[in-house]
Amino acid sequence: MATCLLALFYGFSCLCKRRDQACYLLAYECHMPPDDMKLSTDSCVKIVLRNRKLALEEFRFLLKTITHSGIGEETYCARNIIQGREETATLEDELVEMDGIIFDALDKLFARATSISPSQIDILVVNVSMFSPVPSLSSYIVNRYKMRDDIKSFNLSGMGCSATLIAIDVVQNLFKSHKNANAIVVSTESLAPHWYCGVEKSMMLTNCLFRSGGCAMLLTNNRSLKHQAKLKLNHLVRMHTGSNDEAYNCCIQVEDESGNRGFRLTKYLVKAATQSFTKNLQVLAPKMLPLREILRYLVASGLHNIRTSITSQNPKAAGGLGLNLKTGIEHFCVHPGGRAIIDGIGKSLGLSDYDVEPSRMTLHRFGNTSMAGFWYVLGYMEAKKRLKKGNRILMSGFGAGFKCNNIVWEVMKDLDDVNVWKYCIDSYPRDLNQVNPFMEKYGWINDDYLGFVRFDISLFAIE
Repeated sequence: MATCLLALFYGFSCLCKRRDQACYLLAYECHMPPDDMKLSTDSCVKIVLRNRKLALEEFRFLLKTITHSGIGEETYCARNIIQGREETATLEDELVEMDGIIFDALDKLFARATSISPSQIDILVVNVSMFSPVPSLSSYIVNRYKMRDDIKSFNLSGMGCSATLIAIDVVQNLFKSHKNANAIVVSTESLAPHWYCGVEKSMMLTNCLFRSGGCAMLLTNNRSLKHQAKLKLNHLVRMHTGSNDEAYNCCIQVEDESGNRGFRLTKYLVKAATQSFTKNLQVLAPKMLPLREILRYLVASGLHNIRTSITSQNPKAAGGLGLNLKTGIEHFCVHPGGRAIIDGIGKSLGLSDYDVEPSRMTLHRFGNTSMAGFWYVLGYMEAKKRLKKGNRILMSGFGAGFKCNNIVWEVMKDLDDVNVWKYCIDSYPRDLNQVNPFMEKYGWINDDYLGFVRFDISLFAIE
């Protein structure tokens, strides 16, 4: 009885806190890079072969990783990397890359949201983890669009793949003290100067996964614009486990023994993600799930513990008693950071192939576009006409540090915009178990007999 009363009180207090803290997503636009930035099978291998430091073992490792990454042949990469200037990237390369992504997304966003002009933007938050020029990129945008002098601008760096959700948290908190305000969030990543050119395997993985992309979002707390909104923010929970040394170091930018800068991903990454995600859900679940599901879980857990103590058994974890998130969530927007991340979260939450299809297809089509990845996944759901009024969407993402951030959105109207997926949505979903083009052309690299052969990878030629 006491547990039930506490649960009721907690739900009532959460409802009261939301009294006038509306945050609506009016529109969003994802960047579609031009075709000359597209990475085919052969162009990927050309880039790999340019690294003359690679021995056969490293070459085999890279091709095997690409083959099993879940990434297709239509992702995009920075021009300087495609042109063979990954080791000599300049400031101009970085700025050109940002120009192409940020201004394309913003131009399309303002063209779509015609009722709001750049001069009506009150808050601007820009996320680019690995590029922080002076003046800042937020100032870069203010100058380009001639925004107001009193705009509240913020530039976030070093926040990792879940920075978009952190930026939305910044906007949500500013909305509490700024009535009828409009906000822009811009999220992308700089790849131009950050291609790893060494041979350390734990630092090569990012080359296989990260691709060019970006997104711009328009948010407001103006209730008079509610009828125009696509989504409403219901809940947002952030979790930071950086006080744990292993979690802090599991995804970190370092230099290898030869001085090549890159990101080292350690084996602790999966454990750090699991722990932070579990802690996050402990806070989020009571807010987003119906009371009946919370009570069912509490009762089932209590009976299970009693039964365990009587029989002195040590059963496996979960035992079928986990929370059923589908009682409060219809769609799951898992960050397309990699095949292992998508499959791991899907399995831990009991999600079906249908549930994780948007994330898998986004990874295949666009790769890991860092913090912008959520919006390509959301775009897939919308293009497939899955999002209906009243549906709830859970966005889950991780970032270096180590961070886990979750957002729950409510769909405000039936959504059916084909957006950035319009030219290819009819060819999805695809069967990713079919022969991978990388394996089809370069599967021979895994042949056992090559382990006894010594030869110079630099002698290979790709026509």
